[in-house]
Amino acid sequence: MAEPTPFPRPHGDAAPTLDVAQSLPANIAAEAAFLGAVLIDNRVMEEMNTPLAPSHFFEPVHARIFERVLQLLDRKAVVTPVTLRPYFEADEALRELGGTAYLARLTADGQGLLAPRVLAEQIYDLALLRELVSVGRNLVSAAMDTSESVEPLQQIEAAEAALYNVAEGASTGSEAQSFGTATRTAIQHIEKAFNSGGHISGKTTGLTSLNAKIGGLHDSDLIILAGRPGMGKTSLVTNIAFNTADRFLTDTTEHGIPPEQSVGSPVAFFSLEMSADQLATRILAEQSGISSEALRMGHISREDFQKLSFASQRLSQLPLFIDDTPALTIAALRARARRLKRRHDIGLVVVDYLQLLQGTGRAGEANRVNEISEISRGLKALAKELSIPVIALSQLSRAVEQREDKRPLLSDLRESGSIEQDADMVWFVYRPEYYVREPDQPNATANQSVIDAHAKWQEEMERVFGLAELIIAKQRHGSTGTVRLKFEAKITKFSDLAEDDRAGDRYD
Repeated sequence: MAEPTPFPRPHGDAAPTLDVAQSLPANIAAEAAFLGAVLIDNRVMEEMNTPLAPSHFFEPVHARIFERVLQLLDRKAVVTPVTLRPYFEADEALRELGGTAYLARLTADGQGLLAPRVLAEQIYDLALLRELVSVGRNLVSAAMDTSESVEPLQQIEAAEAALYNVAEGASTGSEAQSFGTATRTAIQHIEKAFNSGGHISGKTTGLTSLNAKIGGLHDSDLIILAGRPGMGKTSLVTNIAFNTADRFLTDTTEHGIPPEQSVGSPVAFFSLEMSADQLATRILAEQSGISSEALRMGHISREDFQKLSFASQRLSQLPLFIDDTPALTIAALRARARRLKRRHDIGLVVVDYLQLLQGTGRAGEANRVNEISEISRGLKALAKELSIPVIALSQLSRAVEQREDKRPLLSDLRESGSIEQDADMVWFVYRPEYYVREPDQPNATANQSVIDAHAKWQEEMERVFGLAELIIAKQRHGSTGTVRLKFEAKITKFSDLAEDDRAGDRYD
């Protein structure tokens, strides 16, 4: 059997901290015993809790045998040394171990049947240790590089990403997946949408009309939510964050739904503008029905306080994690998101807002447009790396205010066209009542034109009061259009309109 490969000896006279003659962590005997147990009794695979893959085997022949075992079991075939033999008759490496007779030798003593789970765990753990050795070796090599182009912060981010992959049991090298694997994943998403009633294939926003338009928040998507000041974009994203976390809590604690089958998820909210207690106050106002202003000022009745106490008890269990650290760099945000994913398995990241993040470049080296481009690329990379949706709020340019129609356009995204390019979806919040200016109040001596103007304003306010439009300006997975929502300014809450009021929704 092939001996474990030793570390390559370093160049030069410098003595490494590690003993270079030390072998990589592996237990080839455990691999052989485990494979023998599987070949004797295929049910071992059904009882195994460890997510073992062919790449976790140190001996390449063992990896190929295990890969073939998985393929045959997937076809509901019985796997024995005899059924495996045709697949390995031409295997040169197996020939060195005695040919196909080696398959029979694996089952000779059956010792692996005594503790197959323990063997699987050991194979898996040793594979992770080998990955850790590889990460450490690459980290040392990169840190010893003193070239002028070296960026320590980028190296730290890359090292943390690699360590995250090891913690998740993933290979440090990105490998292509077969179309069959991708298809099975797609079918699982379609099945999830079917089971949800045909509306949600991703995570819920808590807004039925929006879910119906976009199918929920999809993993690996970057969603940009933009609007002019006063439109309520922070309120909307706070509502969505709460709805997603609350649905997860309800599904898992009240209905007994497994976490992976819930259309909700734990949420990480990076608030670079508001403090954690300000966001908590908003959510408390929304859930208790008491205005945020009354809560801040303490102008509440005993009955209101009871409502507040009841709401706070439920919110204390909410899997919503708020990070209000100011002036975060995109690298620091990604590192914190990875930690939250590892510790709490977050399924949604919210960033409020994109322009308050900082790039990793040194001051003066790049202009703001390039920095925003780096940030938007970093957010998209984060969504893909953690396989979760990321919602980032963004400012709009003042060009909106110069037009007669104040509805935003993609060209209004501020500072960088890369935001539009990197985003999978772009949403705009527009509240028409914000732009309906009240004319002079008519008095006893007012002329008819003043009275008519005020009457016209009242009529217009009745038409648009409490209405909001969520404009889906870009959607990679579907059509664009407009979803009309109800907005209660008193408690900063967005919700679905009644069916009759939604007749104005426009889908392209």
